Amino acid sequence: MTRVRRVPKMVLNVISVVLGIGLWWGFSVAGFDIPSPPAVGRRAVELIADGTLLDDIVASLTRVFTGFALGVVLAVPVGFLMGWYAPVRALVEPWIQFFRTIPPLAIIPLAIVLMGIEETPKIFVIFLASFLSCVIATLQGVVSVDKTLINAARVLGANDRILFARVIIPASSPFILVGMRIGLGNSWATLVAAELIAAQQGLGYRMQSAQLYYDLPTIFVGLISIGVLGLLMDRILLIAERKLTNWQETR
Repeated sequence: MTRVRRVPKMVLNVISVVLGIGLWWGFSVAGFDIPSPPAVGRRAVELIADGTLLDDIVASLTRVFTGFALGVVLAVPVGFLMGWYAPVRALVEPWIQFFRTIPPLAIIPLAIVLMGIEETPKIFVIFLASFLSCVIATLQGVVSVDKTLINAARVLGANDRILFARVIIPASSPFILVGMRIGLGNSWATLVAAELIAAQQGLGYRMQSAQLYYDLPTIFVGLISIGVLGLLMDRILLIAERKLTNWQETR
């Protein structure tokens, strides 16, 4: 029986990117109102040369990372408390679900009124997007822990501290890391809306400014930059997930 050779994942990734760019170029040549890859490349070089793109990337990365980190740091303990203590879950979960149904764009007017137009409301909107995703994932991780493991630890004399450190946290970590990846995606998705708040720098701000002048190449540069940065950060979280959950059975 002939053994079928598997194509390396990296090769498939490269093929996918090439095909995607080719399809994009084909739509541009066919007359669709989108800039071609060379036009976007030239605009990217211009923005890199004058330092605009780097400044925008730094500004957006700072906002996303700050909001995302704050969201995760707060979401994990809240999710654990909600999952472990039924009264806490009953008190907090309705509010979590309530705010999950409100799009971040709708929060912006309230954030401006309460927090002004500096960096705080921008970071708050991003924080909210990451917090809500991560807290739900953490809650699900805690309630999904096998009760047999908990009972076995109790029989062996584990107190709450040991139970959390040796059973609950390891068993919940896959859910938490998936929630972090979803929260990171939501943070980047919220960035453009957050930079509506009187921003002077940032990828979202640059795209909105370019919209006024119908500057499509600049908009595409912003879109690609956000996509690439989000993908890189997601890959970092994916590597961390594999390292921290390598004890799991995989298929």
